[in-house]
Amino acid sequence: MEQNLSQYRIFYEVAKNGNISRAARELYISQPAISKAIGKLEDSLGTVLFLRNSRGVQLTEEGAVLFDHIRKAFEELALGEQELRKFKDFHMGHIRIGVSNTLCRFIMLDYLKGFIERYPHIKITIESQSSTHTLTMLEQQRIDIGLVAEPRAQKNLEFIPVTDIQDIFVATPSYLENLRLREGEDVDLFQAGNVMLLDRENITRRYIDDYMNVNHIVANNLLEVTTMDLLIEFARIGLGIACVIREFVEADLKSGKLVQVKTDAQIHKRTVGFAYCPGRVSQAVRTFLRFAEGK
Repeated sequence: MEQNLSQYRIFYEVAKNGNISRAARELYISQPAISKAIGKLEDSLGTVLFLRNSRGVQLTEEGAVLFDHIRKAFEELALGEQELRKFKDFHMGHIRIGVSNTLCRFIMLDYLKGFIERYPHIKITIESQSSTHTLTMLEQQRIDIGLVAEPRAQKNLEFIPVTDIQDIFVATPSYLENLRLREGEDVDLFQAGNVMLLDRENITRRYIDDYMNVNHIVANNLLEVTTMDLLIEFARIGLGIACVIREFVEADLKSGKLVQVKTDAQIHKRTVGFAYCPGRVSQAVRTFLRFAEGK
């Protein structure tokens, strides 16, 4: 487009009003400036756009053709501005969040409830998956935010800490009692018992494997489980010794339904938070991050 957009704007207002003086008032510019702009536009297009008369101006056949296209363009621009105002006035937008089933249930739901109450017009899509997959999708820019345990190598990600979590081993009192009755009081619970861990694709599993290797804990009978929820349920029915997150079984520990299996060295706490790529943050995502930081 060779012509300046402002010339088309002036042409549009003059054609719409059919009068140069009214167009000048709407545009807050002088009538001579409008006449000069129209003249330049006609010269550049090589055609006459208006016929002047005592009552104002009238579009020529060529001017009417141009006006039809210009009108549609400016109406689309007006609609675009209207949509942007809606985004601002109603806090609209779309956020794509990646989170594991466990973190979604025990942490994310509380954040979502408060956020939706405050910003009901922002659309939220949840990608329920492992934390490993969430980090991959963040790096590939396929999601906006991930709720994950703080990664060791954050690469290009920013991280907002939310809470600390403590990994522990638990079992039912009856499971431990029966194991000691069968194997003796001095039994190595981890070698003789059924040890339940998350599968090897899980970040938590890698963390626990490192801990067990460093502390020379050997599990002869290992059961791999895909989700933390299943680990907790399997522990509750007395299937074995499960490595779970303390904060997610507090009620079971207080009631005595589950007990913690002591180890010589405590597993270091981990930090869970929201990870995101700082270079591609929309207004809706910024709104969520501010909410998360202030909660």
